Amino acid sequence: MNATEPPLRRWLWPRSVRARTALVAASAAAVILVGIGWWVHHDVYRQSTQIAQGQAQEQLLSLVDQLKDGAVPARRSAVPYEVVATGRRSAVAYGGGMEVLDPGTRHVLPAPPKTELPAPPDDGAAWGYTTRPIRIPARQDAKPGDRFGKDGGTYLAMYDDVRADELSRDKAAALGVAADARLRVYVVVLPHAGEDIAEAINKATDRLLLRAGLVGLVLIAAAAYFSVRIALRPVEAIRVLTASVTANDPRERVTVPATGHEITALATTINTTLQRLDNAAAQQRRFVADAAHELRSPLTTMLASLEVALAYPERTDWPAAATTAARQTRRLQTLTEDLLLLARLDTRTPAAGPETVDLTALASRLTEQYPLAERPLTLTCASTAPAYVHGNPDEYERLLRNLVDNAARHAAHRIHVTVRNKDDRVILTVHDDGPGVPNEDAERIFERFVRLDDARSRDHGGTGLGLAIARDLAHRHRGTLTLTPQTLGACFQLRLPRAPAPGEK
Repeated sequence: MNATEPPLRRWLWPRSVRARTALVAASAAAVILVGIGWWVHHDVYRQSTQIAQGQAQEQLLSLVDQLKDGAVPARRSAVPYEVVATGRRSAVAYGGGMEVLDPGTRHVLPAPPKTELPAPPDDGAAWGYTTRPIRIPARQDAKPGDRFGKDGGTYLAMYDDVRADELSRDKAAALGVAADARLRVYVVVLPHAGEDIAEAINKATDRLLLRAGLVGLVLIAAAAYFSVRIALRPVEAIRVLTASVTANDPRERVTVPATGHEITALATTINTTLQRLDNAAAQQRRFVADAAHELRSPLTTMLASLEVALAYPERTDWPAAATTAARQTRRLQTLTEDLLLLARLDTRTPAAGPETVDLTALASRLTEQYPLAERPLTLTCASTAPAYVHGNPDEYERLLRNLVDNAARHAAHRIHVTVRNKDDRVILTVHDDGPGVPNEDAERIFERFVRLDDARSRDHGGTGLGLAIARDLAHRHRGTLTLTPQTLGACFQLRLPRAPAPGEK
């Protein structure tokens, strides 16, 4: 959320993580509660309809049992019903609201067909009924509150038949039907009966769900808010402590919780980052101190020589003084160029474009042109085939020259350079027969301004930056530079990704 967003959106969407979490939790809970309420509402309606149908079924069964006992059912009933028979104009029995249709003089629902003689064979004790829509006739004298409206309508009806010939003569006479008549028991399922039940239950349920939902939303939002607040306490402690870290003193460390959750990983990562900053600051301070020391040494030598010459001009060997000043100036120039190159490499700028360089040709040319006038050394280059790599040829030449310069300062008689292809790599080695490097110093020699007492001396002109620059250039070209163990002398191995030859794909 930034300052450029509309004010309304910033107001509706709070900045606090706690408030956002509470808002999201409450919104999710509201959606869930609405879904549950919708499901409960419809399920109550379905259950109420099933209850109404179950009541109608129970009433039908009860009426059939009464008829088989020869008893005329009472009119008082919770469910509308009518019993009709063949050969009768009026209903045998009715009730539950059917009286408003005036079935006393005629039956409302259709009579069954005549009884088949003889009776069909009994197929067991199973009981069943038939369900079908029945049309209720319209009437003019409808009153408010009647179960059936003025226009009548079509309703679902359950019915079952009772054969009078299966009853005794006395039972048939008690029912007022002939011995060959068929009785049909109708029970009308009123949809509004189930709806009334469902509506009443739904209203009560909706009110309960609404109150419970509102209370639940408030509790959920409050629980989410305070839970996140408690969970973010370590983060706030980390923020406060991290804010106290400065570039001059990055030694502060945050407390790592013992719970093992995500905040533990955050604290560990921050401590690792602070440690890297601390190491970088220490390295920078050490680098500045070493650079100042290296620059001060030739300046002190040159200044002392010039002050002596100026103090005793008549006894000064001016050509020797000028030679000393020139040598120290060249040393200052070399050191300054190395420092500028390291500063450029520290910016992590990518290497120059995808130029293809033949490392074999470059090494051969360097060994042929390298000056060895100061010491009687033998410099040879052995290669089997062209070795192509991508990168900047000037930087590759600087890298190789630094390796050869280092070898020339420490070699006793011989320096051997090899270039070969191996799988997808190009491997270049520079091997000298000097005193070598102890194993414990194999990585230390690549640090800046590091000189080993038995192998390096400022008298030989080394600045202590050559190998550090060589390794940075190797990394810049996605390669590695390491010191490989040897029984005699020191052997530096450069490994670079192999590039296809010009003209190849």
